Amino acid sequence: MPDILLTNDDGIHAAGLAALADALASVGDLTIVAPSSERSGASHSISVRRPVECEAMGERRWSVAGTPADAVIIALHRLFDSKPDLVVSGINLGANIGQNIHYSGTVGAAVEATVNRVPAFAISIATRNAACDWAPSARLARELARLVIEEGLPENLLLNVNVPESWNGGIRFTRQSEKITRNVLREEAGPRGPIFWLQEVQVLESVEPDSDYAALRSGEAAVTPLDVRRTHVPSLNHLSYLAARLASALEKPDR
Repeated sequence: MPDILLTNDDGIHAAGLAALADALASVGDLTIVAPSSERSGASHSISVRRPVECEAMGERRWSVAGTPADAVIIALHRLFDSKPDLVVSGINLGANIGQNIHYSGTVGAAVEATVNRVPAFAISIATRNAACDWAPSARLARELARLVIEEGLPENLLLNVNVPESWNGGIRFTRQSEKITRNVLREEAGPRGPIFWLQEVQVLESVEPDSDYAALRSGEAAVTPLDVRRTHVPSLNHLSYLAARLASALEKPDR
């Protein structure tokens, strides 16, 4: 049986993680390593200035007092004798689409797996209703896990999957949409200065027809391939002329 690592950013006790584990039990041997508490918005952050506690919660089940990326690092480098065949992060409560994926701990965990050359995908359900039906998203995760184990994924690439709450069964490969929310700060008076609460409001000036958001609006699941490499290759040529200008500027006396 393939070895599969499950993680998330909603925490070890999250209903979405339990639904994912139930669905994937027939696909491979599962190991669950997840944050001890919710770490939504942790992105791909890691803990570098404090120790990270790892507690056994049962057979092949670990709670990590750190970020989702911490959990994956500890799992891959200490809890597995060899790399697993697949890492699945989710099922997250709430969509991870558009430019908000940069904030997502769910996606961040899958990124960390991909950096370590392990095939990975993140999966989220596009609702904030904690009493939602997890079964359709879990079934999609199960079948996608089977396909990824069988077919593999290109190096440096992960899949970001988002499923609408009222899913019509359709699946569309999409591009990442532009930012569809705006950050809003709510300010309160605090004992040592102002306190800010971060919130978001939806902003839909336009929806690209081939985007993740467009797929969700049409009732389809969105599967978005993401590349962990950040180099914008066309700019290596397009902006290279700036190197000479910078060098020339540095040779001149300070202005």
